[in-house]
Amino acid sequence: MTAPPLPPSVAALAWEAAAAFCPAGRVAALTPLGRGNVHQTFLATVTGAGAPPFVLQRLNLAVFPRPEVILANLRVVSDHVRRRSRATPQGAPELALPELLSTPDGRDGFQGPDGSWWRALTYLAHTRAPLKVEGRDHAREVGWALGRFHVLLADLPPRRLRDPLPGFHHTPSYLAAYDALRSGRPLPPPPEVRHAGRMIEARRSLAGVLEAARARGDIPVRIIHGDPKVDNVLLEAAGRRAVGLVDLDTVMPGLVLHDLGDALRSLGNPLGEETRAWEEVRFAPEMAAAFLQGYREGAPELLTPREREYLYPALRLLAWELGLRFFSDHLAGNVYFQAADPEHNLRRALVQFRLLQSIEAQERELRSLIREGF
Repeated sequence: MTAPPLPPSVAALAWEAAAAFCPAGRVAALTPLGRGNVHQTFLATVTGAGAPPFVLQRLNLAVFPRPEVILANLRVVSDHVRRRSRATPQGAPELALPELLSTPDGRDGFQGPDGSWWRALTYLAHTRAPLKVEGRDHAREVGWALGRFHVLLADLPPRRLRDPLPGFHHTPSYLAAYDALRSGRPLPPPPEVRHAGRMIEARRSLAGVLEAARARGDIPVRIIHGDPKVDNVLLEAAGRRAVGLVDLDTVMPGLVLHDLGDALRSLGNPLGEETRAWEEVRFAPEMAAAFLQGYREGAPELLTPREREYLYPALRLLAWELGLRFFSDHLAGNVYFQAADPEHNLRRALVQFRLLQSIEAQERELRSLIREGF
Protein backbone atom coordinates (compact mmCIF):
# COMPACT_ATOMS: atom_id res chain seq x y z
CA MET A 1 0.00 0.00 0.00
CA THR A 2 1.40 3.38 -1.00
CA ALA A 3 1.59 5.91 1.83
CA PRO A 4 -0.55 9.03 1.31
CA PRO A 5 1.39 12.13 0.31
CA LEU A 6 2.53 14.34 3.15
CA PRO A 7 0.96 17.77 3.63
CA PRO A 8 3.25 20.37 2.00
CA SER A 9 4.03 21.97 5.36
CA VAL A 10 5.16 18.65 6.90
CA ALA A 11 7.16 17.73 3.80
CA ALA A 12 8.95 21.06 3.89
CA LEU A 13 9.80 20.61 7.57
CA ALA A 14 11.09 17.07 6.92
CA TRP A 15 13.39 18.24 4.15
CA GLU A 16 14.68 21.08 6.32
CA ALA A 17 15.35 18.67 9.18
CA ALA A 18 17.08 16.16 6.88
CA ALA A 19 19.32 18.92 5.55
CA ALA A 20 20.35 19.78 9.11
CA PHE A 21 21.87 16.31 9.47
CA CYS A 22 23.12 15.90 5.91
CA PRO A 23 23.80 19.32 4.31
CA ALA A 24 24.88 20.44 0.86
CA GLY A 25 21.85 18.99 -0.92
CA ARG A 26 22.91 15.36 -0.53
CA VAL A 27 19.52 14.04 0.61
CA ALA A 28 17.98 12.57 -2.53
CA ALA A 29 14.66 11.25 -1.19
CA LEU A 30 12.52 10.98 1.93
CA THR A 31 10.27 7.92 2.12
CA PRO A 32 7.79 7.12 4.93
CA LEU A 33 9.18 4.19 6.91
CA GLY A 34 7.64 1.62 9.26
CA ARG A 35 4.24 1.28 10.86
CA GLY A 36 4.79 2.91 14.24
CA ASN A 37 2.09 5.16 15.61
CA VAL A 38 4.22 7.37 17.87
CA HIS A 39 6.72 9.26 15.73
CA GLN A 40 6.66 10.24 12.04
CA THR A 41 9.49 8.24 10.50
CA PHE A 42 11.25 8.57 7.14
CA LEU A 43 14.09 6.83 5.35
CA ALA A 44 16.48 9.44 3.98
CA THR A 45 18.38 8.32 0.88
CA VAL A 46 21.71 10.07 0.42
CA THR A 47 23.63 10.71 -2.81
CA GLY A 48 27.27 9.79 -3.15
CA ALA A 49 29.14 6.52 -3.52
CA GLY A 50 28.78 4.37 -0.43
CA ALA A 51 26.73 6.96 1.46
CA PRO A 52 24.38 5.03 3.76
CA PRO A 53 20.75 6.03 4.18
CA PHE A 54 19.59 7.18 7.59
CA VAL A 55 16.35 7.29 9.57
CA LEU A 56 14.75 10.69 10.18
CA GLN A 57 12.09 11.01 12.88
CA ARG A 58 9.76 13.77 13.97
CA LEU A 59 9.31 13.21 17.70
CA ASN A 60 5.79 13.02 19.10
CA LEU A 61 5.80 15.71 21.79
CA ALA A 62 2.37 14.66 23.05
CA VAL A 63 3.81 11.31 24.14
CA PHE A 64 7.33 12.54 24.96
CA PRO A 65 6.98 16.16 26.08
CA ARG A 66 10.68 16.32 27.05
CA PRO A 67 12.53 15.52 23.81
CA GLU A 68 15.82 16.55 25.36
CA VAL A 69 15.54 13.58 27.75
CA ILE A 70 15.14 10.88 25.11
CA LEU A 71 17.88 12.48 22.97
CA ALA A 72 20.27 12.61 25.94
CA ASN A 73 19.47 9.01 26.90
CA LEU A 74 20.00 7.77 23.37
CA ARG A 75 23.34 9.59 23.15
CA VAL A 76 24.53 7.86 26.34
CA VAL A 77 23.33 4.47 25.07
CA SER A 78 24.80 4.98 21.57
CA ASP A 79 28.22 5.91 22.90
CA HIS A 80 28.24 3.05 25.41
CA VAL A 81 27.23 0.41 22.86
CA ARG A 82 29.82 1.71 20.39
CA ARG A 83 32.53 1.25 23.00
CA ARG A 84 31.22 -2.22 23.86
CA SER A 85 31.17 -3.21 20.18
CA ARG A 86 34.83 -2.37 19.76
CA ALA A 87 35.61 -4.79 22.59
CA THR A 88 33.50 -7.65 21.19
CA PRO A 89 35.58 -10.53 19.76
CA GLN A 90 35.46 -10.61 15.97
CA GLY A 91 32.89 -13.08 14.68
CA ALA A 92 30.89 -13.20 17.92
CA PRO A 93 27.14 -12.70 17.43
CA GLU A 94 26.07 -9.27 18.59
CA LEU A 95 22.96 -7.17 18.70
CA ALA A 96 22.70 -3.98 16.65
CA LEU A 97 20.95 -0.92 18.08
CA PRO A 98 20.15 2.23 16.11
CA GLU A 99 22.71 4.92 16.93
CA LEU A 100 21.97 8.61 17.28
CA LEU A 101 23.52 10.77 14.55
CA SER A 102 24.65 14.35 15.13
CA THR A 103 24.45 17.46 12.99
CA PRO A 104 27.77 18.78 11.61
CA ASP A 105 27.94 21.26 14.49
CA GLY A 106 27.48 18.52 17.09
CA ARG A 107 23.78 18.75 17.97
CA ASP A 108 21.83 15.55 18.61
CA GLY A 109 18.51 17.00 17.52
CA PHE A 110 17.03 19.67 15.29
CA GLN A 111 14.20 21.99 16.28
CA GLY A 112 12.06 23.20 13.40
CA PRO A 113 10.69 26.74 13.12
CA ASP A 114 7.28 25.43 14.26
CA GLY A 115 8.73 24.00 17.48
CA SER A 116 8.89 20.41 16.19
CA TRP A 117 11.82 18.21 17.21
CA TRP A 118 13.65 15.88 14.84
CA ARG A 119 16.42 13.31 15.18
CA ALA A 120 18.48 11.10 12.89
CA LEU A 121 19.42 7.47 13.49
CA THR A 122 21.48 4.84 11.73
CA TYR A 123 19.39 2.57 9.50
CA LEU A 124 19.53 -1.16 10.17
CA ALA A 125 19.16 -2.45 6.61
CA HIS A 126 18.24 -5.92 5.33
CA THR A 127 16.00 -6.72 8.29
CA ARG A 128 12.34 -7.45 8.95
CA ALA A 129 10.09 -7.03 11.99
CA PRO A 130 7.22 -9.56 12.16
CA LEU A 131 4.14 -8.32 14.04
CA LYS A 132 3.47 -11.70 15.68
CA VAL A 133 5.59 -14.60 16.84
CA GLU A 134 6.24 -16.99 13.95
CA GLY A 135 6.93 -20.01 16.14
CA ARG A 136 9.25 -21.28 18.85
CA ASP A 137 12.43 -20.40 16.95
CA HIS A 138 11.23 -16.81 16.68
CA ALA A 139 10.34 -16.72 20.39
CA ARG A 140 13.82 -17.97 21.24
CA GLU A 141 15.41 -15.23 19.10
CA VAL A 142 13.31 -12.56 20.82
CA GLY A 143 14.53 -13.89 24.16
CA TRP A 144 18.15 -13.86 22.97
CA ALA A 145 17.83 -10.28 21.71
CA LEU A 146 16.39 -9.00 24.98
CA GLY A 147 19.05 -10.86 26.95
CA ARG A 148 21.84 -9.40 24.83
CA PHE A 149 20.35 -5.94 25.24
CA HIS A 150 20.35 -6.28 29.02
CA VAL A 151 23.95 -7.54 28.98
CA LEU A 152 25.12 -4.75 26.65
CA LEU A 153 23.89 -2.15 29.13
CA ALA A 154 24.55 -4.06 32.36
CA ASP A 155 27.77 -2.13 33.05
CA LEU A 156 26.21 1.28 32.32
CA PRO A 157 25.23 2.87 35.67
CA PRO A 158 21.45 3.47 35.71
CA ARG A 159 22.04 6.96 37.12
CA ARG A 160 23.48 7.95 33.73
CA LEU A 161 19.96 7.84 32.24
CA ARG A 162 16.95 10.00 33.01
CA ASP A 163 13.36 8.76 33.20
CA PRO A 164 11.55 9.76 29.98
CA LEU A 165 8.11 8.67 31.28
CA PRO A 166 7.84 9.11 35.06
CA GLY A 167 5.43 6.55 36.50
CA PHE A 168 5.74 4.11 33.61
CA HIS A 169 5.22 0.53 34.94
CA HIS A 170 4.52 1.90 38.43
CA THR A 171 1.44 -0.26 38.90
CA PRO A 172 0.25 1.30 42.19
CA SER A 173 -0.09 4.62 40.36
CA TYR A 174 -2.25 3.03 37.66
CA LEU A 175 -4.46 1.50 40.34
CA ALA A 176 -4.75 4.85 42.16
CA ALA A 177 -5.76 6.52 38.88
CA TYR A 178 -8.40 3.83 38.36
CA ASP A 179 -9.76 4.38 41.86
CA ALA A 180 -9.94 8.13 41.27
CA LEU A 181 -11.79 7.51 38.02
CA ARG A 182 -14.25 5.16 39.75
CA SER A 183 -14.76 7.32 42.85
CA GLY A 184 -18.48 7.53 43.55
CA ARG A 185 -19.37 6.06 40.16
CA PRO A 186 -20.87 2.57 39.76
CA LEU A 187 -19.71 0.46 36.83
CA PRO A 188 -21.98 0.43 33.77
CA PRO A 189 -24.26 -2.65 33.57
CA PRO A 190 -22.83 -4.68 30.61
CA PRO A 191 -21.57 -8.05 31.93
CA GLU A 192 -18.18 -7.65 30.22
CA VAL A 193 -17.65 -4.39 32.10
CA ARG A 194 -18.62 -5.99 35.41
CA HIS A 195 -16.28 -8.91 34.69
CA ALA A 196 -13.37 -6.53 34.08
CA GLY A 197 -14.15 -4.71 37.32
CA ARG A 198 -14.12 -7.98 39.26
CA MET A 199 -10.77 -8.96 37.74
CA ILE A 200 -9.29 -5.76 39.11
CA GLU A 201 -10.91 -5.91 42.55
CA ALA A 202 -9.96 -9.54 43.19
CA ARG A 203 -6.26 -8.91 42.45
CA ARG A 204 -5.51 -5.57 44.06
CA SER A 205 -2.67 -7.14 46.03
CA LEU A 206 -0.74 -7.63 42.78
CA ALA A 207 -0.16 -3.91 42.28
CA GLY A 208 2.66 -3.45 44.77
CA VAL A 209 4.49 -6.78 44.38
CA LEU A 210 7.50 -5.56 42.40
CA GLU A 211 7.61 -2.10 43.94
CA ALA A 212 7.77 -3.61 47.43
CA ALA A 213 10.57 -5.94 46.32
CA ARG A 214 12.46 -2.99 44.85
CA ALA A 215 12.03 -0.97 48.07
CA ARG A 216 13.35 -3.88 50.17
CA GLY A 217 16.38 -4.24 47.93
CA ASP A 218 15.35 -7.74 46.85
CA ILE A 219 15.73 -6.89 43.17
CA PRO A 220 18.19 -4.42 41.62
CA VAL A 221 17.51 -1.41 39.45
CA ARG A 222 19.02 -1.92 36.00
CA ILE A 223 18.65 -0.33 32.58
CA ILE A 224 15.62 -1.70 30.73
CA HIS A 225 14.19 -1.41 27.23
CA GLY A 226 10.69 -0.56 28.43
CA ASP A 227 8.79 -1.83 25.38
CA PRO A 228 10.15 -5.26 24.35
CA LYS A 229 7.33 -6.18 21.99
CA VAL A 230 7.87 -8.66 19.20
CA ASP A 231 8.03 -6.18 16.31
CA ASN A 232 10.81 -4.20 17.99
CA VAL A 233 13.13 -7.18 17.46
CA LEU A 234 14.62 -7.16 13.95
CA LEU A 235 15.32 -10.44 12.17
CA GLU A 236 17.49 -11.06 9.14
CA ALA A 237 15.54 -10.18 6.00
CA ALA A 238 16.11 -13.64 4.54
CA GLY A 239 16.49 -15.64 7.75
CA ARG A 240 15.30 -16.20 11.28
CA ARG A 241 18.20 -14.87 13.37
CA ALA A 242 17.65 -11.78 15.53
CA VAL A 243 20.10 -9.03 14.59
CA GLY A 244 18.72 -5.81 16.09
CA LEU A 245 16.48 -4.14 18.64
CA VAL A 246 14.78 -0.81 17.97
CA ASP A 247 12.45 1.75 19.62
CA LEU A 248 14.75 2.91 22.40
CA ASP A 249 12.65 5.86 23.58
CA THR A 250 11.64 4.06 26.78
CA VAL A 251 15.15 2.92 27.72
CA MET A 252 15.38 3.93 31.37
CA PRO A 253 16.41 2.81 34.86
CA GLY A 254 13.96 0.15 36.00
CA LEU A 255 13.40 -3.54 36.68
CA VAL A 256 14.35 -6.14 34.10
CA LEU A 257 11.37 -8.09 35.44
CA HIS A 258 9.11 -5.52 33.79
CA ASP A 259 10.82 -6.24 30.46
CA LEU A 260 10.69 -9.99 30.96
CA GLY A 261 7.09 -10.05 32.17
CA ASP A 262 5.95 -7.83 29.32
CA ALA A 263 7.78 -9.84 26.67
CA LEU A 264 6.43 -13.15 28.00
CA ARG A 265 2.91 -11.75 28.24
CA SER A 266 3.06 -10.63 24.62
CA LEU A 267 4.78 -13.72 23.21
CA GLY A 268 2.55 -16.12 25.08
CA ASN A 269 -0.69 -14.92 23.47
CA PRO A 270 -0.87 -16.42 19.96
CA LEU A 271 -4.15 -14.62 19.22
CA GLY A 272 -2.62 -11.21 19.90
CA GLU A 273 -3.84 -8.19 21.83
CA GLU A 274 -6.33 -7.11 19.16
CA THR A 275 -8.33 -10.30 18.87
CA ARG A 276 -12.10 -10.03 19.26
CA ALA A 277 -12.28 -13.65 20.42
CA TRP A 278 -11.13 -12.74 23.92
CA GLU A 279 -12.80 -15.75 25.52
CA GLU A 280 -10.53 -18.02 23.42
CA VAL A 281 -7.28 -16.41 24.57
CA ARG A 282 -4.82 -18.84 26.14
CA PHE A 283 -1.27 -18.44 27.37
CA ALA A 284 1.08 -20.74 25.43
CA PRO A 285 3.77 -22.14 27.78
CA GLU A 286 5.75 -23.57 24.85
CA MET A 287 6.45 -20.02 23.65
CA ALA A 288 7.53 -19.04 27.15
CA ALA A 289 9.92 -21.99 27.28
CA ALA A 290 11.50 -21.01 23.96
CA PHE A 291 11.82 -17.37 25.03
CA LEU A 292 13.49 -18.35 28.31
CA GLN A 293 15.93 -20.60 26.46
CA GLY A 294 16.91 -17.70 24.22
CA TYR A 295 17.20 -15.28 27.12
CA ARG A 296 19.46 -17.69 29.00
CA GLU A 297 21.70 -17.90 25.91
CA GLY A 298 21.80 -14.11 25.57
CA ALA A 299 22.24 -13.32 29.28
CA PRO A 300 23.44 -16.54 30.94
CA GLU A 301 24.47 -15.09 34.31
CA LEU A 302 22.63 -11.79 34.56
CA LEU A 303 19.61 -12.49 36.76
CA THR A 304 19.99 -12.88 40.50
CA PRO A 305 18.23 -15.78 42.28
CA ARG A 306 15.67 -13.33 43.71
CA GLU A 307 14.91 -11.92 40.26
CA ARG A 308 14.25 -15.43 39.02
CA GLU A 309 11.90 -16.03 41.97
CA TYR A 310 9.89 -12.94 41.00
CA LEU A 311 9.59 -13.80 37.31
CA TYR A 312 6.25 -15.61 37.56
CA PRO A 313 4.73 -12.80 39.69
CA ALA A 314 6.06 -10.31 37.11
CA LEU A 315 4.36 -12.17 34.25
CA ARG A 316 1.10 -12.24 36.18
CA LEU A 317 1.44 -8.57 37.14
CA LEU A 318 2.14 -7.30 33.63
CA ALA A 319 -0.96 -8.92 32.17
CA TRP A 320 -3.06 -7.45 35.00
CA GLU A 321 -1.42 -4.03 34.69
CA LEU A 322 -2.12 -3.74 30.98
CA GLY A 323 -5.69 -4.91 31.47
CA LEU A 324 -6.10 -2.29 34.20
CA ARG A 325 -4.75 0.44 31.91
CA PHE A 326 -6.97 -0.57 28.97
CA PHE A 327 -10.07 -0.77 31.18
CA SER A 328 -9.32 2.58 32.83
CA ASP A 329 -9.00 4.19 29.43
CA HIS A 330 -12.29 2.65 28.33
CA LEU A 331 -14.04 4.14 31.36
CA ALA A 332 -12.35 7.51 30.73
CA GLY A 333 -13.58 7.65 27.12
CA ASN A 334 -10.51 6.32 25.26
CA VAL A 335 -8.27 9.30 25.86
CA TYR A 336 -4.84 7.58 25.94
CA PHE A 337 -4.84 4.47 23.75
CA GLN A 338 -6.01 4.90 20.18
CA ALA A 339 -9.37 3.15 19.72
CA ALA A 340 -11.17 2.12 16.55
CA ASP A 341 -14.57 2.15 18.29
CA PRO A 342 -15.98 2.91 21.78
CA GLU A 343 -15.56 -0.72 22.97
CA HIS A 344 -12.05 -1.24 21.60
CA ASN A 345 -10.16 -0.71 24.86
CA LEU A 346 -12.71 -2.78 26.75
CA ARG A 347 -12.00 -5.71 24.40
CA ARG A 348 -8.27 -5.17 24.86
CA ALA A 349 -8.72 -5.28 28.63
CA LEU A 350 -10.77 -8.48 28.42
CA VAL A 351 -8.00 -10.09 26.34
CA GLN A 352 -5.43 -9.32 29.03
CA PHE A 353 -7.67 -10.50 31.85
CA ARG A 354 -8.41 -13.77 30.03
CA LEU A 355 -4.67 -14.19 29.45
CA LEU A 356 -4.13 -13.59 33.16
CA GLN A 357 -6.63 -16.30 34.06
CA SER A 358 -4.81 -18.72 31.75
CA ILE A 359 -1.46 -17.80 33.33
CA GLU A 360 -2.87 -18.41 36.80
CA ALA A 361 -4.37 -21.75 35.77
CA GLN A 362 -0.90 -22.89 34.62
CA GLU A 363 1.06 -21.51 37.57
CA ARG A 364 2.71 -24.80 38.53
CA GLU A 365 3.87 -25.52 34.96
CA LEU A 366 5.09 -21.97 34.43
CA ARG A 367 7.04 -21.88 37.67
CA SER A 368 8.63 -25.18 36.66
CA LEU A 369 9.53 -23.76 33.23
CA ILE A 370 11.19 -20.78 34.89
CA ARG A 371 13.25 -22.98 37.22
CA GLU A 372 14.37 -25.14 34.30
CA GLY A 373 14.94 -22.11 32.08
CA PHE A 374 17.61 -20.77 34.37
